[in-house]
Amino acid sequence: MRLPLLALLAAGPAHGYELKQALEKLLGAAYPQPNVGQIYVTLGRLEKAGLIEGEDVTQSARPNKRIYRLTEAGREAVLAWFEEPTDEPRVRDEFFMKLALAPRTGLADQLTLINKQRRQYLNTMRALSRLAAAEDRDNRVAQLLIEGAILHLQADLDWLERCQEELD
Repeated sequence: MRLPLLALLAAGPAHGYELKQALEKLLGAAYPQPNVGQIYVTLGRLEKAGLIEGEDVTQSARPNKRIYRLTEAGREAVLAWFEEPTDEPRVRDEFFMKLALAPRTGLADQLTLINKQRRQYLNTMRALSRLAAAEDRDNRVAQLLIEGAILHLQADLDWLERCQEELD
């Protein structure tokens, strides 16, 4: 959550609720909605770290709000984040750990695990397809996010097929 908030603040000052709304609008319904409390806790930590600075703004009919701005150190952190490729090979996969340990425990059958996981992936794929149909067609970022998730699920389904072939 830290770096996405910093990236949003690179576009200009904002308060926590505006940042939450910006993330929701950008990423659409497929992305887990950020908790506003988590956003404010993260903003507090970013401010303590010197990556942003906050300023209280008085409002007449409402409680004061705190507007945050990116500092130079925050800008450098966002630039460094964009420069680094994302390294996320899924070697630490919880399902695979279950699959690997099932025969050692005698508590679960590998084929049953594969079939349950396959059903889960297919249900998730159907839900994402419905979400894609309901999502605003002009929100290309949200559409790409959903499409990427579906493609990952398809690869996971192919991998499950491979596991079943090897373990049968």
